[in-house]
Amino acid sequence: MVRAAVLPAVNAPLEITEIELPDPAPGQVRVRLAAAGVCHSDLSLSNGTLRQPVPAVLGHEGAGTVSAVGAGVTDWAPGDRVVLNWAPACGGCHFCGLGEPWLCAAAGAAATAPYATRAADGGELYPGLGTAVFAEETLVPRNALLPLPDGVPLTDAALLGCAVLTGYGAIHHAARVRPGESVAVFGVGGVGLAVLQSARLAGAGPIVAVDVSPAKEELARAAGATAFVPAGDETAKRIRALTGGHGADVAVECVGRAETIRTAWSATRRGGRTTVVGIGGKDQQVSFSALELFYFGRTLSGCVYGNCDPARDLPVIAEHVRAGRLDLGSMVTERIGLDGIPAAFEAMLAGRGGRALVVF
Repeated sequence: MVRAAVLPAVNAPLEITEIELPDPAPGQVRVRLAAAGVCHSDLSLSNGTLRQPVPAVLGHEGAGTVSAVGAGVTDWAPGDRVVLNWAPACGGCHFCGLGEPWLCAAAGAAATAPYATRAADGGELYPGLGTAVFAEETLVPRNALLPLPDGVPLTDAALLGCAVLTGYGAIHHAARVRPGESVAVFGVGGVGLAVLQSARLAGAGPIVAVDVSPAKEELARAAGATAFVPAGDETAKRIRALTGGHGADVAVECVGRAETIRTAWSATRRGGRTTVVGIGGKDQQVSFSALELFYFGRTLSGCVYGNCDPARDLPVIAEHVRAGRLDLGSMVTERIGLDGIPAAFEAMLAGRGGRALVVF
């Protein structure tokens, strides 16, 4: 039996309880978690913004050690240090064939099948986003793991599974930021902090951070922001003033709200790029006039998992971590146990903090 945070129903409080994991089936791997990041996507799963069969064990940003493997698994062995991949590519669908594994049509398949049971009553449980890392151990398909290179702390490595891959990819793949370009980052949560660090890595400047909480200015500047603008009616105007009157070459929206996306668009220069990383609800409608689309010549694009190929990008990111160019620990604003996840959800709703990390 292992302890886990179970979501019994959409919008229901999490329950910290014991669950039973079966032995790994053929093609499966069991992982003992070292840590799990509390991501806004987990909150979106709990409140129904993102669809997830329930009851479920949430959590998708994690790292740990392989404890057992199923029949036919030859690429993993007990003791291997791994990062969980919540969107493993199948390699055979239309999008994988296009070289776009972040859009893989089969990436979410594991989330739709029960993987464990409640210890108390034997009720079936589903794995949140296929990984279920809000538990001491989890069970995943063999392709849902990435090898953690040596020299990266196992606990902090949990952030690589979502926030850092997403933030790094948003800058280097989706927005394709070039040295000397100005970048505005909307939302200084876990992903926003990774975007800021990645913008600094790309040689961007100035780098402007925007958030509703002025208390996040110090956190943003430590991650690479050269300026901080509190979110408000004058946000776009202030960003233009910081970028020669033109607006940012690149604006990255990490919130997923219609008004924030619209402000990020307005803060982007003519011919610039607005990249939306935040996951919003289907009721969040953003409007543009036909004339402004023509006149400003901006590019508006979505960004899934940083448009990353994790197998390609994780080793590159790990080298930045080993060299001290990326600081994973500075993104963690709170280290908690499973019991602290509900409070971490409340903090995200209130716009507080960076990344809470569940440490097992």
